[in-house]
Amino acid sequence: MFCGAGGSSWGAARAGAEIVGGVDRDGIAATVFRDNFPNAGWVHEGSAEDIGADRLRRALGNVDLLMASPDCTSHTHARGARPPDDASRRSALQVFRYAKALDPRWIVVENVVNIRRWPRWPGLRRDLGRLGYGIAEEVLDAADFGVPQSRRRLFLLCSRGAPPPPSPLPKTRRRSARDAVDMDGYPMTPLDGGRRAAATIARADRAVASLGPGQPFLLVYYGTDGAGGWQSLDAPLRTVTTVDRFALVAWRNGERVMRMLQPPELARAMGFGRGRRKFRLDRGTRRDRIRLLGNAVCPPVMESVVRRLAATGA
Repeated sequence: MFCGAGGSSWGAARAGAEIVGGVDRDGIAATVFRDNFPNAGWVHEGSAEDIGADRLRRALGNVDLLMASPDCTSHTHARGARPPDDASRRSALQVFRYAKALDPRWIVVENVVNIRRWPRWPGLRRDLGRLGYGIAEEVLDAADFGVPQSRRRLFLLCSRGAPPPPSPLPKTRRRSARDAVDMDGYPMTPLDGGRRAAATIARADRAVASLGPGQPFLLVYYGTDGAGGWQSLDAPLRTVTTVDRFALVAWRNGERVMRMLQPPELARAMGFGRGRRKFRLDRGTRRDRIRLLGNAVCPPVMESVVRRLAATGA
């Protein structure tokens, strides 16, 4: 549900799941999902609310695992000054309806941590419990799963009968933004010279004051966390969003040069870079691809979650 381009499904497939279907109202996302899961027999391009229970059962039959990433925009500060959209929030309630129709063994709901402040979140948990699911709620950071990005998300794990047991974090090397960024693969333009915004120059100046001249770094836009608008390449990338947020600044002949990070780099920062099979993301514009990546679930996190659920037995 709300499958997007397929980050959750990519991770679940790496854990051994067979992906049989997806639902998303974003046409480009649904197309990318089909590109990457050609054997998924049923992909609905439209709202989750549009599909009746009988149609779901006819299309999918018995399923073991239901994954859902409901719209998170109205639960996060990333929406800016816009008021929350209650219709968007209510999309999460479709999880109960799908669970009732499909009766899966396991359910995983992923969202921003702030969804717990939504007044209807406890009711959704209670409703799933009444269907016979044991429920565990965890906040997981992608950086703890070998992803070169700091990305904290809430995972609601539901298993028939008893709640799934807690599991220790995987013993993976903590990776940095440097693991995602291609230092020499794309053209760069001068940072200084009068064409950049004053705020951009100020961010860069703060980074140089901290690191010293000659050291590359990343500018970070659209953030108010007090970090000064930049970050080191030696730390995990800050959270990838749906907009152009990161720029690489390097030095050429003693001068500062700059470019924005590109979709292949952001895909690596989301954890799509592992494994023999390559995730296909060649639809739409550059802006579309960044949006799809920013909306995705980091596959290594979902891979670990699904492996843990499957280990609980049938």
